[in-house]
Amino acid sequence: MFEPVSAEESAALEVLACKVRNELAAAGLPVRVPGLHSELAGGADVETDAGADVAGGVFVGWEASPRLQACASRAFRLKQLDEPVLRHASAVGAAMMQAMAAVLASAGFDVEDARDQYRPQQLRVLSGPPSGQLRVWALREDELTLPGWQGTPAHGDN
Repeated sequence: MFEPVSAEESAALEVLACKVRNELAAAGLPVRVPGLHSELAGGADVETDAGADVAGGVFVGWEASPRLQACASRAFRLKQLDEPVLRHASAVGAAMMQAMAAVLASAGFDVEDARDQYRPQQLRVLSGPPSGQLRVWALREDELTLPGWQGTPAHGDN
């Protein structure tokens, strides 16, 4: 029987998943948003499993473009196992998993292979960067202040 984590733990998983999406998007990767229909776009797919067991946590997968997926599915369905698209789709997935693992590790996340038969070629995110660590892509104070600006103009000043 499925037993969920507490509401507090579930909220923490969602915060971690959001941080993962932000880092992957900052790297320039397309990131699928929750609720987006799978036929509309590919990219990083970040999901939470709120189960209170070893299969719970935050997971990252890669969805190739809908066209590449359709070509690979067609070849598999027709038992055309020597079709190059099957090898290519697998290579794309493996390469993107390595790239996303490297991006997340560089940003301070602790990730590992999901090691789950139900989540092939996925990453498990164990933790995020320390809470006080500034994101490298965050706005800096000097970006928010205009050079030479001394304060707020009084009404009537141009």
